[in-house]
Amino acid sequence: MYSARVPGADLPPPFVRLAADPLRWRILRELAVSDRRVRELVGAVGQPQNLVSYHLGKLRAAELVTARRSSFDGRDTYYHLDLRRCADALAETGASLHPGLTVVTAEPVARPKVLFVCTGNSGRSPMAAALLRHRGGDAVSAGSHPKPLHPDAVRALAEYGIALAHEPTHLDAVRRRRFDWVISLCDKVREACPPLPGRPRTIHWSIPDPAREPDGLAAFRRVAADLDDRIGFLVRRFTTPRDEEA
Repeated sequence: MYSARVPGADLPPPFVRLAADPLRWRILRELAVSDRRVRELVGAVGQPQNLVSYHLGKLRAAELVTARRSSFDGRDTYYHLDLRRCADALAETGASLHPGLTVVTAEPVARPKVLFVCTGNSGRSPMAAALLRHRGGDAVSAGSHPKPLHPDAVRALAEYGIALAHEPTHLDAVRRRRFDWVISLCDKVREACPPLPGRPRTIHWSIPDPAREPDGLAAFRRVAADLDDRIGFLVRRFTTPRDEEA
């Protein structure tokens, strides 16, 4: 029996074609770890800035990567990998090869100690710590210039079933403690965070300060959703032993 061929059915899915380029794959891996500036990506992949910018353009056009101006230095731009879109694209890729292919998530092999930092320690960082603790993690937060907890942070997390209660903490109060991960949430504090004992993994999530946004609670809801998504993928990273991670 004759079977009509669907145009393009023999082509790999778009994500496969996009990620198959070795340089784009290296950029994706770098952004999977931390939000980066172009010059940081250039140093990490060892390629000229114009070439890195070209491939970032391709990834942005595919809506896998987003860009945001630094709140610390407006001349800088941070690039962020949308892991949720990547997960959906990978699931679609597996299904296009065989309907029985699924992604299996392992149980965490450790419960690392995580420090979240931002400037005021009044919104982003206490929200992040509470969201990770809600998933069974071990997390605290601190700030370079602590301010009272913002009431909209409390309201936003109440929608996740979390009663946020937090006493703002200065970075100096935790600088002698040992952490496995240190995650900066604002561009300013990334430059001000002091060195901490041990060898904590340091990553950066460039997240705007919701207290500076004009729409109040809605801005805190957006930040809570962004943090919850990122933390969900962070917890999955805890399944990978440190010495096996690239």
